[in-house]
Amino acid sequence: MPDVEIRKILTTVEEVFHEGGPRANVPYRRAAIVAVIANPYAGEYVEDIQPFMEDLKPLGVMMAQRLVEALGGDSSVVEGYGKGAIVGLEGEVEHGALWHAPGGYAMREVLGGSKAIVPSTKKVGGPGTRLDVPVTHTDASYVRSHFDAIEVGLNDAPRAREMAVVLVMTTGARVHDRAGGLAAKDIKGEDGLR
Repeated sequence: MPDVEIRKILTTVEEVFHEGGPRANVPYRRAAIVAVIANPYAGEYVEDIQPFMEDLKPLGVMMAQRLVEALGGDSSVVEGYGKGAIVGLEGEVEHGALWHAPGGYAMREVLGGSKAIVPSTKKVGGPGTRLDVPVTHTDASYVRSHFDAIEVGLNDAPRAREMAVVLVMTTGARVHDRAGGLAAKDIKGEDGLR
């Protein structure tokens, strides 16, 4: 496979100080990075598509590093993550599934070996399609305070023969978390769940 062809990259950081309740001293930060890339399988059915996952690995690492930098450069502040893909109209949802391993393992590597599964979503759509990317705690999927979603999308992407691959990270619990369940301070860190 040829190198991954990138058309554009968008990085955003949102700071949430409150949602109608008490103002947080330190805002909850939510960051997303979207890379719009050429889809080498667009327009035809290809049986063996897995080699592209290997090609996507360096992109995943670069995107994860940029997210950490956008959040201040210290990976220890990252407590939540997720990933996703929007596949252009000449592709298929399975092409977006190729992002699972390169995107997820890249974030785990950059964050120092997080244990929880990286939640994911994908869909096929045209330019302007929006995607809600799920977020869970980096070390324990059952930590309710970190359940979130970050909406991403670009007005001109993905074009029919492109994919928009996405990584997201957050810096902690939702700003007014009070839904109960396992607290981050009580994570055992044994299985990625609790």
